[in-house]
Amino acid sequence: MKTELNLNKEKLIFELGYEFVAGVDEAGRGPLAGPVVAACVVIDKNFKANADELKLINDSKKLSAKMREKLFPLIKKYATSVSIGICDHKTIDKINILQASFLAMTKAIEKSDIKPDFILTDGKFKIPKIAQNQEAIIGGDASVFCIAAASIIAKVSRDYLMEKMHEKYPEYEFAQHKGYGTKLHLEKLEEYGPSPIHRRSFAPVKKLIKAVKYPHDYRQ
Repeated sequence: MKTELNLNKEKLIFELGYEFVAGVDEAGRGPLAGPVVAACVVIDKNFKANADELKLINDSKKLSAKMREKLFPLIKKYATSVSIGICDHKTIDKINILQASFLAMTKAIEKSDIKPDFILTDGKFKIPKIAQNQEAIIGGDASVFCIAAASIIAKVSRDYLMEKMHEKYPEYEFAQHKGYGTKLHLEKLEEYGPSPIHRRSFAPVKKLIKAVKYPHDYRQ
């Protein structure tokens, strides 16, 4: 698999005098269950994507699970700093998924060992209430190297968390669908009702909340 991603965007920012540029992205806005996870991948002006494997970095959605897992430790090895931020299902229900995504991104930035002085993020919205200068780029996860790297870190991290949730609630098959609204997931949701980690503000889950009884009644 070949990617056309390069460091052109990051180089332009370094030329403006910034020392540490971060790509920030999230995984898990769409699922019906589990957290939203954001990642912050920081690089410095001396960073070069020389390793052959790094040239495979792209939007996580364009990569196989096997490739994402292969790239995950390489990003952590070569990047200046890698960190994640997590917002659980209860926070999502309380403040909505967009605000929870922003909060997860903010947490990821705050947890970075090296504080970035410029943020590049995927999408059309800037992250509110952060001190750093930033730019939001539509399609950034498929066009900007450090954002694509962050998308991989976020996706692999979230998938791992959902696999752990599968161990706790095996009847929902979270390891297979990761909480997304697949046919299998919807069938399990219909059969068992919402689990403790389902997002109760999301329509398919909300619709089942008032159901009379399920074999495993996890409703709260």
